[in-house]
Amino acid sequence: MLCLPCAPCGRLSHPSGISYLCPMQELPVINASQVNEQPRVKKPDWLRVKLPMGENYRHVRGLVDKNKLHTICESGNCPNMGECWGEGTATFMILGNICTRSCGFCNVATGRPEPVDWDEPQRVAEAMFLMKVKHAVITSVDRDELKDGGSIIWANTIKAVRALNPTTTLETLIPDFKGEWDNVQRIIDVAPEVVSHNLETVERLTRKVRIQARYHRSLEVIRRLKDAGMRTKSGIMLGLGEEKDEVLQSLQDLADNGCDVVTLGQYLQPSQKHLPVVRFVHPDEFAFFREEGYKMGLDYVEAGPLVRSSYHSERHVFAGEGRKKWLESKLA
Repeated sequence: MLCLPCAPCGRLSHPSGISYLCPMQELPVINASQVNEQPRVKKPDWLRVKLPMGENYRHVRGLVDKNKLHTICESGNCPNMGECWGEGTATFMILGNICTRSCGFCNVATGRPEPVDWDEPQRVAEAMFLMKVKHAVITSVDRDELKDGGSIIWANTIKAVRALNPTTTLETLIPDFKGEWDNVQRIIDVAPEVVSHNLETVERLTRKVRIQARYHRSLEVIRRLKDAGMRTKSGIMLGLGEEKDEVLQSLQDLADNGCDVVTLGQYLQPSQKHLPVVRFVHPDEFAFFREEGYKMGLDYVEAGPLVRSSYHSERHVFAGEGRKKWLESKLA
């Protein structure tokens, strides 16, 4: 039911009906011969993380145990579990556990999804209330088989969360809805604090990494959201074979299309059947891209090997905070 920000992976269904991510579910997206050509690269020391601890973490830990909730934080050993729980943030997955797309980086099962569960929005809202979540991210699978792309459930979920958790801030990490703008408008109409849509990779690699997606359609999603007054966000994974200039171009494309917040993190291969890690990007490179992103005018740039699209998302709600801290660091 509850998941914490982590790399894209598979999902399971809790008995309540709310989906959550699971790293054990595999999706064959490339064949074995391709995998054998590029064996996994050994992880560097900078991908090591500290054990979770702290009073707030123990509070959430107690709620999870008492109410027998399942979390990807535990089953997937999410690198940000302690920090995110300590901050009172959580990410919820809606619209089932089967995706209509087959992205090369993602461990979500592809196939024919189950029928829409119209009671799901209320259960998500109740789960947030139970967890006493201060900030939540809602995301979903792609439901390309639905005329509305799942956007009605999206809107209903946001309304239900607001009714039961009026002080909880929301980020919605939405699909592209195949460029059906009426469906995007449903998200705009309920006005979550942040609306995110991930670019995921550079233009050259989009067809390989996001098979059914289009680079410029994703940029148009960001542009339309911004034009409607939304605070916008996107994320890019590094380590898939992109070049430095391509990353800079993607950052510039996002800035030019009205993106406020950008996250950059290291891609980690979910299984041998997924796209391999071409290289592990050094923290200094992430720092370089963070600096360049601010120079381009982005309002908040979150960059680092362990950064995931929802990492520190509670901080991304506030306009000007990231840029202010960046400018202060230049004067220090």
